[in-house]
Amino acid sequence: MSEQSAKRVGRPVCAVLHAGAPFIGKQGFSYAPAVSAETVGASAIHMQLLTIPPGGRAKAHKHEAHETALYVLAGAGGMYYGERLEHHLVARTGEFMYIPANVPHQPYNMSQTDPCVAVVARTDPNEQESVVLLPELDVLHI
Repeated sequence: MSEQSAKRVGRPVCAVLHAGAPFIGKQGFSYAPAVSAETVGASAIHMQLLTIPPGGRAKAHKHEAHETALYVLAGAGGMYYGERLEHHLVARTGEFMYIPANVPHQPYNMSQTDPCVAVVARTDPNEQESVVLLPELDVLHI
């Protein structure tokens, strides 16, 4: 079934999708959505491709009441996390990352020359609705 067919159905259906047109999210990165409430009527999951440009850094944020899992397809992404972004971790090609709901975080691309690309899955079927920007934390790791 095509993405267009899945959109016309009033209830969720099985579908094979390509990533949609990329958009810049509240966090400042490029996202190409695939599985969502808008595309297939998903009620509890959203999947998309994330591309972090070389040297790119997201705006500090959290996802209210929604968990996030990522699988890094290419590159290496670092992430500061915690109430004051006091913790740090790195996920490289072939590794998974998990972010609990309501955890402030600020991901970035560790490379100055290559993009970091990941598949993102979140328990929010509407990708941007649960994003809460935390501008007071943006200055902590400049």
